[in-house]
Amino acid sequence: MTEKVKLGIIGYGAEGGMYAGFFKNNDERLNDNIELAAICDNDPAKKAKIAEDFPGLPFFDNYLDLLESGIVNAIVTTVPHYDHCVMGIAALERGIHLLGEKPAGVYTKDVERLIETSKKYPETTFAIFFNQRTNPLYRRVKQLMDEKAIGDLQRATWIITTWWRPQGYYNQSAWRATWGGEGGGVLVNQAPHQLDLLQWICGKPEKVYAKLQYGAGRKIVVENEVNALLDFGNGATGSFITCTNDIVGTDRFEIFGTKGKIIVEDSKKLIVKQLTAPEAELSENMDMQDVMRLFMGQINMEDYVKVTEEEFVTPQGLQHISVLNNFADHIVNGEPLLANGEEGINGVTLANAMHLSSWLDKEVDYNVDGDLYLAELNKRIAEEGKFEQRK
Repeated sequence: MTEKVKLGIIGYGAEGGMYAGFFKNNDERLNDNIELAAICDNDPAKKAKIAEDFPGLPFFDNYLDLLESGIVNAIVTTVPHYDHCVMGIAALERGIHLLGEKPAGVYTKDVERLIETSKKYPETTFAIFFNQRTNPLYRRVKQLMDEKAIGDLQRATWIITTWWRPQGYYNQSAWRATWGGEGGGVLVNQAPHQLDLLQWICGKPEKVYAKLQYGAGRKIVVENEVNALLDFGNGATGSFITCTNDIVGTDRFEIFGTKGKIIVEDSKKLIVKQLTAPEAELSENMDMQDVMRLFMGQINMEDYVKVTEEEFVTPQGLQHISVLNNFADHIVNGEPLLANGEEGINGVTLANAMHLSSWLDKEVDYNVDGDLYLAELNKRIAEEGKFEQRK
């Protein structure tokens, strides 16, 4: 066990700045097991800003220097996606605890290397920053599914198109919305939390078939519109729709089971509709006379359904602070992790399957061929002509 987590934040952008701000503002929701020990960023312009915001706090412009400094015993990686695995492996090899940002990596072969490294150093914590798993709403949905409150899964549909990004967003950095710099579009940038929640709550699909649009309405080469079909086996299916070009987006997650339905609207409202008996049983027990009465409006189907509704509101920053606290409590006190780092590969696998299905124009296994995916990814990196090939 460790006396206290001395955290180093690598990357002082939007996410890293938010995490650092919790410490700067002495947010009372942070527990006593964690403190900010250093910040690292390779942008020279950030040095003066960090010195102003955190007088006296050690600053590094090279992450290896930070890892070798002895100042930190844990890091969080708020950096471009391809760097997540590189920096994570370097930290674990030095006995430094890792809280990896989402996605765990861009492609499964890279994440597998990170996981294998973590297994070589079991005394070093590897966690993944899935803050949505702290969300009481989705934890409740997970509980309902585990308890089979709506029976067995029949269909899961998530439309999450609330990520509108204008062209100026993509123009801000040369690496953004590129295969070689970012590793993809909406699937690796905006939607990783939903991909994780989808498989966490409903289980991993067996097959994936996806149609993607690349640069729909934008001057970019990566996907910004996704329409994917999922086969969970045993007749259960699903769909996942997301994009970044819908200015009046929708967020609706609907899970249909043999005994009812769960609906999540705008990631705030939970509606649970539970049948008085399994649908198949209600069907078998309804004869033709009942059917005629049903068609004539003489049977109220609401009598067969129990409906409950609940609103969830999460205070700003609480989800992220909860992950930081859990990470520290695990290291100091051995508390269970909200999300073990190994689970980070699941959403990456799902995103890779959607990409590969689109590239090959066919249904693919959820557990994608990592070598094939990487070869196809490198083709697209080569076409850009400004980034190194991945291996």
